[in-house]
Amino acid sequence: QVQLVESGGGLVQPGGSLRLSCVASGIIFSIQTMQWYRQAPGKQRDWVGFISPSGNTFYVDSVKGRFTISRDNAKNMVYLEMNNLKPDDTAVYYCKSSPTDSWGRGTQVTVSS
Repeated sequence: QVQLVESGGGLVQPGGSLRLSCVASGIIFSIQTMQWYRQAPGKQRDWVGFISPSGNTFYVDSVKGRFTISRDNAKNMVYLEMNNLKPDDTAVYYCKSSPTDSWGRGTQVTVSS
């Protein structure tokens, strides 16, 4: 059974940092492209970025220079390091695997003073 579980969300002040984690089970993690998405209240789910099996990364323009995706294949984990957080980053953050198509349940990130 494929399972992705996100963690690390919380409440942070503007300018602060958070590190999200996503642990995968039931898949061959090393061959997956791992993606992060986010969904703000009342809005559609938007793509944030991805990391390829070889470690290449790509991000949406709004988070470039602030967010970093990394992975640890030995632990079946992918990370989203978020710095200089802004109120507009408030959302539920999800990880997704492909080609084994699976989503986690998300973790809430709230950026507020």
